Amino acid sequence: MRRCVRIAGLAAVVMAAMVLLLAGLPNVTANTQQAVSATAEVKVDNFSFGPGTLTVAVGTTVTWINGDDIPHTVVSTDGVFKSKVLDTDEKFSYTFAKPGTFPYFCSIHPKMTGKVVVQ
Repeated sequence: MRRCVRIAGLAAVVMAAMVLLLAGLPNVTANTQQAVSATAEVKVDNFSFGPGTLTVAVGTTVTWINGDDIPHTVVSTDGVFKSKVLDTDEKFSYTFAKPGTFPYFCSIHPKMTGKVVVQ
């Protein structure tokens, strides 16, 4: 019986020490969510935008890359964005901060059209 009391007493002392030890530790939490900036690409090639319709999340940066041997532009039909004339391998990027549908075209070749759907 005496031995059980000593073991129980020792266990109580160990538990109390652990509680005091843990209570003194600073409160540390790990942030497992990191801000990931989403990106997407549209290829400008053979007088077309590919993909023709691109669906992305709010906050996504879309980059158009001119793969043609001739210049092109990327111009929003509602004036939201407008690139300079892009020569071969030049890029234009725009970050979509709000949801909506954003049609665009090439001002040099107006039959070239595309759209970005932002959700």
